[in-house]
Amino acid sequence: MQYNHVSVMPAEAVDYLNCRPGKIYVDGTLGGAGHARRILEKILPEGRLIGIDQDKDAIRHAEIALKPFVSNVRLFHDSYSNLEDIIAGLGIPAVDGILLDLGLSLHQLESSGRGFSFKNNEPLDMRMNTDLKITASDIVNTSDENDLAKIFKEYGEERMAGRIARQIVSTRKTKPVLTSRQLSDIAIHAYPAKKSGSHRIHPATRIFMALRIAVNSELERLERFISGVPDMLNPEGRLCVISFHSLEDRIVKRNIKEFEKECICPPGFPKCVCNKQRVMKAITKKPVTPNEQEVADNPMSRSAKLRIAEKL
Repeated sequence: MQYNHVSVMPAEAVDYLNCRPGKIYVDGTLGGAGHARRILEKILPEGRLIGIDQDKDAIRHAEIALKPFVSNVRLFHDSYSNLEDIIAGLGIPAVDGILLDLGLSLHQLESSGRGFSFKNNEPLDMRMNTDLKITASDIVNTSDENDLAKIFKEYGEERMAGRIARQIVSTRKTKPVLTSRQLSDIAIHAYPAKKSGSHRIHPATRIFMALRIAVNSELERLERFISGVPDMLNPEGRLCVISFHSLEDRIVKRNIKEFEKECICPPGFPKCVCNKQRVMKAITKKPVTPNEQEVADNPMSRSAKLRIAEKL
C-alpha cells in the first residue's frame, strides 16, 4: 500500500523532543511514520517507540516503513487519548517524550476515499477510525438546523454557519447529502453572490474541518489526553504538539499554562491551602512555526504551530 504524507517540521519536532538513546518515546499520531523513523534513529540501540494511530491505513503503512526497527517498536491501532491505558498495559509507569501531529495526512485527504477533501467526489465519511459508527453523512442528514449551525460555528468558526445549515436542511428534503461534492456545492451556493470568487479560502473549507472535528471528537480527545500528560512523563520528559487550527492550539496553550502555575489561592489567604505545584514548563515562549522553505515545499504546513513543554 502506498501511503503519501509529508511530515511537518520533522527536524524541529524531533529535536525539541530531546530524544536520547535507550529512552522510551511515543508518537501518538503515526501518519506516514516520518517523525517515528527520525525518533527511532536517535534512540537506538536500546530505545523504544510506542506508535499509535486511529487510522488502520497508517498502522499498516508503519508496519512496513518501520520494519527495520521492529524490535524497538510497538504499534497500536488506537487513539492517543488512551495513552495512559496503553502504557499501563505495557507495564511502563511513564515515558520520556510524547509527540502529536494533529493534522490530516496527505493519504487521508487524497486517497483514503473518505471525503476529507472537497476537491474530490467521495462518500461523506470523514472517520479517521473506520470502526466508529457515526459518519459525516449521518451528522449532515440527521442533525437539525440549529445543531448543524452550532457545529459549523464552534468547530469551524464559519461566519455563514446559519446559511449553510439552512441550505443543507433544504437540500436533504429532496435527496440526502451523501458525497463531498454535494456538500461542497451547498457551501458555495450558500455564500452571498456578491462575494463569489472573492473568498480567501474555499467556502467549504471551514465546514469540512468542523464536520471532521465533530465526527472524530477531536477536541474532546485532545482535552482528555493533555490533562493527564504530567503523570505520563518522566522528569525532564517532553511533550511536543503540532496543531493546525486555533481551537487545538488554544487547548494546548491553556493546559501548558495551567501546568506552569503554582499556588492559585486568593491573594488574601495567609497560607496556601490549594497545594498546587508547578509540574511543567514551556520550552519556548511562542510556538515554533515552519520556515519559508518548508511552507513553499509543503503548503499544508503553513498553519502549523509546535508547542513544547517539559516535565519538572
